[in-house]
Amino acid sequence: MLLRRIYDWCIGAAGKPHASWIMGALSFGESSILPIPPDVMMIPMSLARPDKTWYYATLCTVTSVAGGLVGYLIGSALYDTVGHWIIQAYGYGDKVQLFRDAYVHYGAWIILLKGITPIPYKIVTITSGFAAYPIVPFLLLSIVARGMRFYFFAFLLHRYGVWARVNIEKRLGLWFTIAVLVVLAGVIAATRLF
Repeated sequence: MLLRRIYDWCIGAAGKPHASWIMGALSFGESSILPIPPDVMMIPMSLARPDKTWYYATLCTVTSVAGGLVGYLIGSALYDTVGHWIIQAYGYGDKVQLFRDAYVHYGAWIILLKGITPIPYKIVTITSGFAAYPIVPFLLLSIVARGMRFYFFAFLLHRYGVWARVNIEKRLGLWFTIAVLVVLAGVIAATRLF
């Protein structure tokens, strides 16, 4: 079964020395330009190496915030070229002005709430730069939001990782279906709430 081979490959790759580098790069890129969240590596890596779960959460938080700074700079300095293209590619082009206007009253809440959701974080980072949200509060709120997201996963994976791995391996198809439905629900919610 293809799904089983992919799962086995992810678990096997999690123990490789370069896996942390790839996950960090993915986390960095997801906050600025890439469509793939680091969770796709953090979860199997944490299941394979539960002793490194907290390290993975820290790595994802730090690299996500660093990538968020690049996204912020794209929004503030390169919005008319690169930033606008990225926002359009994700289907949010017509909503950027609404988002920018909302920053006047709710900037901190937008960064915090959208930073922990499955909404692509690059939308928040680029629009934060475009809206000229102050950079220091942006960075501090990003640390809190991204840290909450990754450490929450780390807590669950550390506490229930062994149980989860056994159950995932027994019912891989079911868990894959649930994961796809959760992602779809997140995308639908993101497009309706953004």
